[in-house]
Amino acid sequence: MLEIESGSNDPIAYMLTVVILSLITNNGGQSILLLLSKQIIFGLGIGVALALISVFLLRNMKFEIDGLYPILVIAIVILGYALSDFTGGNGFLAVYIIGIVMGNNHIPHKRSMDHFFDGVSWLMQIVLFFTLGLLVFPSQFSTVLGSSILIGVFLVLVARPIAVSGILMWFKTPLKQQLLVSWVGLRGAASIVFATYALTNKIPIANEIFNTVFIIALMSVSLQGALLPKIAKKLDLIEEEVSEFKTFKDYEDATYTQLIELIIDENSAWVDKMIMDAEIPEEILVVMIKRENEVITPKGSSVIKKGDTLVLTGNNLNLLKANSVI
Repeated sequence: MLEIESGSNDPIAYMLTVVILSLITNNGGQSILLLLSKQIIFGLGIGVALALISVFLLRNMKFEIDGLYPILVIAIVILGYALSDFTGGNGFLAVYIIGIVMGNNHIPHKRSMDHFFDGVSWLMQIVLFFTLGLLVFPSQFSTVLGSSILIGVFLVLVARPIAVSGILMWFKTPLKQQLLVSWVGLRGAASIVFATYALTNKIPIANEIFNTVFIIALMSVSLQGALLPKIAKKLDLIEEEVSEFKTFKDYEDATYTQLIELIIDENSAWVDKMIMDAEIPEEILVVMIKRENEVITPKGSSVIKKGDTLVLTGNNLNLLKANSVI
């Protein structure tokens, strides 16, 4: 849910920024309507078209070096943004659509590409915050500090909870989840980047807008981000064991497997029996036998000895843990 919100926010925020800047610079209402239409139509169309072409290329092109696959994807993303921007479309929307379509299709090396782009994402965030830091002058904060704090508090405690509740209540989302989603609406680098558009367009209050957005983003990241683990724990919404790859991507197989080690004692019904004669349930498979410092690949004729450690697997976890098996 949060990943979808985070990814879809930027294209919408970009369009709103462009519209507001157009209004400030006295562009007509008809041009704004045309601008929005072009942003959505060209951004969506180019994104879908390039995404489908990308999936086809990734499935049918074979590189001798696996590291070339992420480079191909980077080239496609840059091309998508450039084409969309050139035609007047929304570049952020285009690359977002490319990511969604590619992420929900079976393509080779998806797992390795995910790890690669995760690292690239962190690198870009570091570079972005460093660059934004060069544009900030703390001496100018005094004039907007009070209003920035009030706006930040209003967004966190009033505006976002109302918006979240108004949407999620129709999906019968539990109150605890609504509270957590309300709290984790972090304002970050994207907001500050869009604030720089006011600077580049030489809006009269551009510095005030940029400083206000920067202070709000700083408050959001430092306070909301720091308190998020405690609030999630307080609401009992922390999942101890979860794979991030299963969010809305198909990186892992749906089949669940479990490995359990079983030490054979002298009272076990399996002692001194071959695996084929040990009456092991069909749902359980012996994948390894550890005997002192030796690892044995099990066969049907392998004899189970006292003190052996069997590594078992199967699709019935309760059966594996049952006392009757042990």
